Amino acid sequence: MQARPPRISRRRLLQATGGGVLAASAGAGVWAWLAPEDLLTRSAQGARTGRSVAAAPDPAFLHVIAHADDGLYFMNPDLEQSVRSGGRSVTVCLTGGESDGHNVGEETLDPASVPQDRAAFSRARVNGLRAAHAVMATGAPDSPWDIEAVSLLPGFQVEVQTLRAAPQNQLIFLGLVEARAVWAPRATSLRGLWLGASDTLPTLRAAGTPVQWPFHYTREQVVRTLVAVLERVSPSVVRTLDPNAVHEPHQPEGGPDFRPAGTDPRLAGLRYYDHQDHTASAYFVQAALARYWGRAHRRPTLVESYLGYEVAALPAGLDTAAARRKGDLLSVYGWADNRDCGDPAGCGDRKVGGSAFSGGSSGWTRSTRLRAPGSNAWIRPARDGRLVAFAVLDGRACCWTETAAGSGSFGGPVTVGGELLQGQIQVVRHPNGTLQLFACRTVLPGRNAAHRRELMTARQRGTSADGSPAFARWESLGSPDPDPAKSLEMGFPAAVAARNGTVHVFVRTWDGGIACRSGPHGTRWGLWRRLTGPVGSPSASPQVVDGLDACLDSKGLVHLVAPAPGTVHHWVSKKAGALPQPAAATGLPEAGGPVSVVALGNGAVRVTYRRPDTAQVLIADWRRPAGAWRVTARCTVVGGHGRVAAAPVGRGDRMVLAVRDAAGEVRVAMAQEGPRPWQRGKVPHSGAAGVAVDAEGRAVVVALGHDGRLYAARQRAAGKSGRFVGWRAQAGSSERAADGGAA
Repeated sequence: MQARPPRISRRRLLQATGGGVLAASAGAGVWAWLAPEDLLTRSAQGARTGRSVAAAPDPAFLHVIAHADDGLYFMNPDLEQSVRSGGRSVTVCLTGGESDGHNVGEETLDPASVPQDRAAFSRARVNGLRAAHAVMATGAPDSPWDIEAVSLLPGFQVEVQTLRAAPQNQLIFLGLVEARAVWAPRATSLRGLWLGASDTLPTLRAAGTPVQWPFHYTREQVVRTLVAVLERVSPSVVRTLDPNAVHEPHQPEGGPDFRPAGTDPRLAGLRYYDHQDHTASAYFVQAALARYWGRAHRRPTLVESYLGYEVAALPAGLDTAAARRKGDLLSVYGWADNRDCGDPAGCGDRKVGGSAFSGGSSGWTRSTRLRAPGSNAWIRPARDGRLVAFAVLDGRACCWTETAAGSGSFGGPVTVGGELLQGQIQVVRHPNGTLQLFACRTVLPGRNAAHRRELMTARQRGTSADGSPAFARWESLGSPDPDPAKSLEMGFPAAVAARNGTVHVFVRTWDGGIACRSGPHGTRWGLWRRLTGPVGSPSASPQVVDGLDACLDSKGLVHLVAPAPGTVHHWVSKKAGALPQPAAATGLPEAGGPVSVVALGNGAVRVTYRRPDTAQVLIADWRRPAGAWRVTARCTVVGGHGRVAAAPVGRGDRMVLAVRDAAGEVRVAMAQEGPRPWQRGKVPHSGAAGVAVDAEGRAVVVALGHDGRLYAARQRAAGKSGRFVGWRAQAGSSERAADGGAA
């Protein structure tokens, strides 16, 4: 019999990862602290650009969910890969998920015949979640957990469960009362607390919890509790639900002003695809991260946010094997095997049961999508030929620069500014070789600011002493939808620089269209303009799904592509450098995720993306003079999800591809007259990989590891048969000072 590992105190395990209990700050309000002017002051005085960023070698993961099954539905397979990695993995569940208190499945003809017991149903969901996590970590649903009430905030307790066989895995339950409705306005909810419609939100003590009393949390106390968790876990990766949910096309009568009589007007608003608890939970995490990043902490953090219910309205993004695995774990959570866990409250969530893969919620099982679709342009050559890669750490842009052109090693990262940035950086290279950065950021609500998102840009203003790029202060380009609530739905940027120096940047609008701002040499920006709708686009929103890309072809024409229900849309300019216009319907198959486009020779362009249901990478070309699209290749299936990174290499139609595979690691392939075999790089990573060509003509692939470090590999020699070697973490560099960079 295998020896049992030594028992580790849950309190010791929490304290070992970050220190003592947070001191209370009497009278401090989250809205006051989050005011943008405070962030400006802190950015200018205490977070200069040019500072080196130290990464820790071992990744740690923090997942924050609203309900017990959220991570299983929306964060898997990434969640399971993190649990199985051996790194620290902590999941915080904010609500008790008590619903109507009837733990019954779809097969029950009369749910009301089962006694209502919200405390028992909440405990059954806890039991189901820990069984699913135990399966992910050990393979056994009945692997024991140690349970304890822990004080993360003075005067409050939370339930902490630690997996005895793998104590780096923990579950934390706050037990806040859930909204008990997907979108109907209710003051007693996370959303009501966030909006100020309720001063406090009570907890519901699950049956059998070691937590001794019910509590009432203010919004400030929820934020401070999450900060306390961040300080203890010191995560390198934070995963949240979707903070930027998309509204449904068919609104209830009354539209955004809908609310039952007597409801607080602050709860009025559009009906969204996602659950209101999901969205509000992500807001609270953003507020906690903003505060956490404003303090000294051990290592930088990258953030991934996952779409919730909206994935059911989009093409299935996972292959069948990955979707079935999600369904199997949800069946464990749903108590489909009727196992006896020894708890009279129940051993799982009968509402999920065993129908997660084939039942009404199967659309959530068949996809995993990040809100930020990733960038196909986050590594670019500087003017002197050295490659520069950019990423978001601690909500700020950072860069790694090759030590010499073609050297194969990078120095960095160093910060280049920005605040509360999301997703991956989009980099444009101007005709003169200078670089310009684009990213989205969230402005949290403050005394004089509405909660909104805006597009940000920073232009290279020169080089530092070692030749690395230095950037001017970040500038806001606003949003095509000035209404703050609508701006929260703005997509992520795709940008291109024309030969005459004009820069065009494109984003998805809140109503499913495309908007653009243009500026000569990336300055003196014009007003937002809406592009004419694509040929053959459907009338229902979302007409265009986020995941755009743009490129400049060899003739100087601007191409823009976007995934949409049923197909991929294409815009192309009629003359060099001009705004693109709708092209003929592509006739291309539907995309299961973002679409990437690169320029080939003789005015041709190529798109790469994943097919629904299989995650297979498809390659299609658009060539002159016919100007028609044709699928030219289908790659060997390797699973995974997310954007396909692509870049042209050398002459002709040679190209390098990089994707995330079924294990969450990098796969690389060359393509010329058809894809070559995939080469495996064992690098679990965040977002999309990046691809470029170095000064020696060799293809280079980079990925941002879960430990916050840049990993890179390049061909041993240029050419279509050159194998990729390296895949090592890039060394850091010493601190250097620079001016500017405040958001």
